[in-house]
Amino acid sequence: MSDAPPPDHRRLAALGPYFALDAATTPGEVPPPGFRPLREFYDPAPDGALARRVRGVARRLGTAEPRVAASVLHLGLAARFCSVGLGAAVLLGEVPDLHPDRAWIRVPEQGPVGLWLPYPNPGGPARPDRAPLPDRFRRTVVEGQLADLAAAVRSVVPLADGLLRGNAASALAGALRVLDAQTAHAAPHGTARALVAEVLGHPPLAGTGTLTATPAGTAFRRTSCCLYYRLGPQAGVCGDCCFTRAPARR
Repeated sequence: MSDAPPPDHRRLAALGPYFALDAATTPGEVPPPGFRPLREFYDPAPDGALARRVRGVARRLGTAEPRVAASVLHLGLAARFCSVGLGAAVLLGEVPDLHPDRAWIRVPEQGPVGLWLPYPNPGGPARPDRAPLPDRFRRTVVEGQLADLAAAVRSVVPLADGLLRGNAASALAGALRVLDAQTAHAAPHGTARALVAEVLGHPPLAGTGTLTATPAGTAFRRTSCCLYYRLGPQAGVCGDCCFTRAPARR
């Protein structure tokens, strides 16, 4: 049984608010005020926290289309999971397990949600996971956290699987672009780019877009649309959208 201390997740905050992860530093520590179990947030009930959040996003965006609000919300939450996972992978060499039955969430009025993890179980795993880092990231974040998130959002507002997978890929590429801009953390960039390219090249995110390295950083063009353009003529399209201009609305 391993007695090694848990990784210092406090280091992730230096990368930006989307990368930050609160975590217990001692056994028995409880989450700060305002945090609720992630599984509770994923409750599909019409009056549940997730459904209320979708309606709140719709009000702020001024849209009467629940699917537009749900997609924007999903993209933001996917960005949090991808950023935490990618930041931890390149800085700490591990991928935090933000399973709905383990992680806690705090939902502010605006800005990225807070995420908190309890102290690891006493003794830890008998055999540390020695799989390659991209495999661990894909299994923990893409096939775990993002799959759970997609299922929760779809239980509240039906959205196409291609759209949700495109959002996940866009969120991962966005996290990489933020790391590209971090001059104080230049060392892990090669690892981050290789990891993201590997994850995007295999199912379930294969075919969701094209990742390109440029002198200015990382570029990504997805093969789907998050529906943001449907907020109105002033919204336009996102920088990685499959469309070069907003389609005509019917």
